[in-house]
Order: sequence, then C-alpha cells, then structure tokens
Amino acid sequence: MISVLSDRIETPLGPLLLLARDGVLIGLEFDDQPWRVARDLRIRFGSSERFPADNPHGLSDRIRAYFAGDFKAIENIPSDGGGTEFQRRVWAELKLIPCGVTVSYGDIAKRLGDPTASRAVGLANGRNPVSIVVPCHRVIGANGTLTGYGGGLPRKKWLLAHEGILISGDRIGKQHDLFN
Repeated sequence: MISVLSDRIETPLGPLLLLARDGVLIGLEFDDQPWRVARDLRIRFGSSERFPADNPHGLSDRIRAYFAGDFKAIENIPSDGGGTEFQRRVWAELKLIPCGVTVSYGDIAKRLGDPTASRAVGLANGRNPVSIVVPCHRVIGANGTLTGYGGGLPRKKWLLAHEGILISGDRIGKQHDLFN
C-alpha cells in the first residue's frame, strides 16, 4: 500500500483535490468528481491510503497562485500521471503548450508523428489525472470549438478566459499555431 498526501484547494471553479507522493503531483481533479480520483489511484497503485496534508511540498500554494493570476506558478511542477506510454507522450506534449495558447487534437497527433491519431489523443487527454498543470484544457477541436473537458465545459471556458484566450460562444476567437 502506498501513502498519498492530499489537500483540498478552494478555487473560483469549486474545490480541487490535490494528491502528491514524494514531492510529485500525482493528481489534481475537481472535488465533485471523486470517482475519477479513486479510479486513477486504484489503476495506478492498487491500494493506497490518503493522508490529509496542508500544502504538501508547497504544491497547493502554487495552484492557488495560478488562480490568482500567476500563471508561471504552475510551470515546472513535477507531475506523474502514470498512464500508458502513449498517454505519457500526449501529456508531455500538453505540458509544452504555453498559457494563453490553444492547439487542436490533430496538432498534437502530428507532433507525435501520427496525424491520424487525433481521436487517440482526445482519449489520452480525457484520462489526464493532473488537470491544469498538464493543461488538457488548452486543447480544442480543429475548427476552434471547445470540446470535452473532465471538469466540464464551463470550467474549460473559464480556465481559457482566465489565461487570456478570447472565446465567442463555444469557439476560440483565434487559435494559435504553436507547433508549426
């Protein structure tokens, strides 16, 4: 059985549950979806025990700083979401997307060397257990539409607007071409 430190962080979007192990962020999910956290821990570790901790390894303060407008606070947070080799490759690409920039699932598929893998990228994106720090919310549809987000589309919309992305209805005002 492994030990995991947990903290509940209040945000404008509702509480986030932060999970850390050995100084590494292993989970960051909205607290209204406890099934995602339980599933991810069970898949990764079999059995685990959570211990409440106040600001484990300073990680909670960095998340709070992000919500206060210090977007650089979440850069370089050590994270490990587990996952398959393909998921880890997708999540590594997500971490390259700067704050204030969006890319499509197809863009990431191309970066991974398989332009036909946009659906697989979408599935990996949806299984990301370290939201916000591994910024799956910055991935949108090829035509600029806001598409799925584990925390719900209203939260995705809020996060993108918080980062300065122009949104009109359910579309991004201008999509950046980060990878070309």
